[in-house]
Amino acid sequence: MQKLKLNDEVIILAGKNKGKTGTVAKIFAKQNTVLVSGVNMVKKAVKPTQENPAGGLMDIEKPLHKSNIALVSPKTKKATRVRIEDKNGKKVRVAVACGTVLDK
Repeated sequence: MQKLKLNDEVIILAGKNKGKTGTVAKIFAKQNTVLVSGVNMVKKAVKPTQENPAGGLMDIEKPLHKSNIALVSPKTKKATRVRIEDKNGKKVRVAVACGTVLDK
């Protein structure tokens, strides 16, 4: 079971975007990276194409390493770690800071 899932609200812990929050858009498990929507925007030079005849610079999102992000606790609205617990024979994710069960 993964500790991060799609559409989780996360906060950035390190780097130029430290302190910003966003939601998980995509998880790249083999590279241990996570794409967070609206965070880590970079400029990319693109060649002119039929869809974009002007070309030029484009803003795109780049993935962040999963060690640099943390889940936002639903109760305290601060960064928290996640642990996996067994409740009634099912594995669930639990926020360490407040003890809230994250899975529905």
